[in-house]
Amino acid sequence: MTVLVLGVLAALQAPNLPIIGDGTAYAAEFSEAAGLETGNDVRIAGVKVGRVSQVALDGASVRVSFRVSGAWLGDRTSASIRIKTVLGQKYLALDPVGAGSLDPDTPIPRDRTTVPYDVLPAFRQLATTVDAIDTTQLSQSFRALSDTFAHTPADVRGTLTGLSRLSDSLSTRDAKLAHLLTQARTISGTLADRDAQLSRLLTDGNQLLAEVQKRESAIQSLLAGARRLGTEVSGLVADNDRELGPVLAQLDRLTALLERNRASLAEGIRKLAPLVRFAANLTGNGRWIDGYLCGLILPAIGPVNEDGCFTP
Repeated sequence: MTVLVLGVLAALQAPNLPIIGDGTAYAAEFSEAAGLETGNDVRIAGVKVGRVSQVALDGASVRVSFRVSGAWLGDRTSASIRIKTVLGQKYLALDPVGAGSLDPDTPIPRDRTTVPYDVLPAFRQLATTVDAIDTTQLSQSFRALSDTFAHTPADVRGTLTGLSRLSDSLSTRDAKLAHLLTQARTISGTLADRDAQLSRLLTDGNQLLAEVQKRESAIQSLLAGARRLGTEVSGLVADNDRELGPVLAQLDRLTALLERNRASLAEGIRKLAPLVRFAANLTGNGRWIDGYLCGLILPAIGPVNEDGCFTP
């Protein structure tokens, strides 16, 4: 029972065990999650050394727990959330510096962590904000300001006139702008939902190009060999043309002779058939010839007919 209980505890704590575990557990505090999710990569100098195990709210900060295997972290290590793909997938980047080792029980503070600026949420917020703007009222406001400052200096009047024209343009194209921003929001949402699939597609494309590049020398050798083979075959045909010409001519005369005597050959084969049948009958009973000859004895010796053959 003791061994069984220890085995269950070891299975539950497998990630924390040495050798078979996922590595040492660390933590870092960020001002925001910035789209980082559980399972994202942890990298040092672009090399994957672990993964994010948890992203949770810790008071006014976001606590990111992660595991690192096979890499050293200094006591002045800094962490940053970076964009892995153009579609917004993130990863945790570490910069291991310091004189001593990083304490796993002490999280990396916020003054040594940074988060990226993501443009996709900004565009979504822009679309929402523009949808809430009353463009008609905005146009009237700019027009009222233009009328109020009508007797001001020319520079001020020109600025307000430009603002008024801008508001009129926005007002007349309100539906088109709203449709454009709505479509942009839809596209960004679709790209965000299909992030993993598009990332896998780009990764597979990179692998395909890498494989083609690795096989470039083999493909080049194959094409060069095919070209040399064509040259050799052409030379072989040219070298044997003098010998092959008379052989083909003789073969042509032979086929012409056979064509002219086709009827005679057919008649000979037809008449050869009975001879073959009788020969098969004579030799078909064993390793001897089984035949019957008439006229070898006299009629007075036995019951034979006038030709000297036995009668039935």
